[in-house]
Amino acid sequence: DRPRLGVFRSLKNISAQIINDDIGQTLVSVSSLEKEIKDKGHLKKQACAEQVGALLAQRALAKGLKQVVFDRGGYRYHGRVAALAEAARKAGLQF
Repeated sequence: DRPRLGVFRSLKNISAQIINDDIGQTLVSVSSLEKEIKDKGHLKKQACAEQVGALLAQRALAKGLKQVVFDRGGYRYHGRVAALAEAARKAGLQF
């Protein structure tokens, strides 16, 4: 089974994690609250979501994860959720 890419979106922030549901373990996680993203200066919410997606894909590929299942968590595939997904795809994750 492929690991699951779960997304959580609040009014101000967005976070994503790749989870192995077989053992209930988080393999990779990224949040817009992380210093690495906050250091890029003030970003609009959509641009911030793109940064989160790209960083998530970078960390996942470094751990050898290439294919995931995208779980939008009940959010519509639109706006920040779509921006995160497209940035992760562009950076090399497959789903």
